Amino acid sequence: MSKTRIEWADRVWNPITGCTHAFTPGCDNCYARRMAKRLAGRFGYPEKPHEFDVTFHADKLEEPLRWRKPRVVFVCSMGDLFHEDVTWEQRGDVWQAMYEAPQHTFLVLTKRPAEMRDWFVGYWQEAVATSDELVLSNVYLGVSVETQDQMWRVEELVKIPGKHWVNFGPLLGPVTIPPELLARLAGVAVEGESGPGARPMHPDWARSIRTQCLEAGIPFTFKQWGEWKETLAVWPDPETRLAHFVDIRGNLEAKDYSAMLHDPSPMIRVGKKAAGRLLDGQLWNQWPWHVIGGMPDGE
Repeated sequence: MSKTRIEWADRVWNPITGCTHAFTPGCDNCYARRMAKRLAGRFGYPEKPHEFDVTFHADKLEEPLRWRKPRVVFVCSMGDLFHEDVTWEQRGDVWQAMYEAPQHTFLVLTKRPAEMRDWFVGYWQEAVATSDELVLSNVYLGVSVETQDQMWRVEELVKIPGKHWVNFGPLLGPVTIPPELLARLAGVAVEGESGPGARPMHPDWARSIRTQCLEAGIPFTFKQWGEWKETLAVWPDPETRLAHFVDIRGNLEAKDYSAMLHDPSPMIRVGKKAAGRLLDGQLWNQWPWHVIGGMPDGE
């Protein structure tokens, strides 16, 4: 179960699975919760209805040590390493495993950076023997941000020693990154939401973050549109009050014009594959780490 279709990593590693809603809009359509339902009772996942309970898998700790070829590893893709129900000692075991596998690059992503900071200061700094072990050069610490309201996560993140990155996804609103925070980041990624109930990401939100990164010299990656993409052309018909447009497949469609008056770039749902990952006709793959398999070009 360690191989992955996630384009920006080569493997997933799940010594911790399960999570709970973090009272943030990015959790509303959690893909991991949906997947856990399909995996209930298999591959170490608890039986229903506890398949998404926070669970520590000690048998997974040595998994990275068995991968001889260097890999980019997404840590806890099916949970949150810094969930409140994960003990400090369990996190220490995970950190120790990453320390013992320096050939790999580990990507950590959380919605709970305050818990990450408290653990780092309260446990890891006390547990390690030397300063060389304090900051692992093969680990990137990251947070997810959906709207401007979650920018506090970045503020907490940069208080922790190490390499930092931010995943703006699913991006659900416009975001302005304070320059003093942006300058502390190794890289930034943007993605729209995919899967059932996916919400559209307005192109201008992604463009704004791209501009901020380019002006600051920070690597920017556009991961995906998700299920939605902007239309190619729109023109109103005053007689029928319909807005006619051409979608990305070249099909002519029409919608109620009044519903589109305040949206200068209407979105249509076409599916993740059809939407692709080009932003203004260009690929943006400026990862601060090297993805061995690379990312597909998409649309």
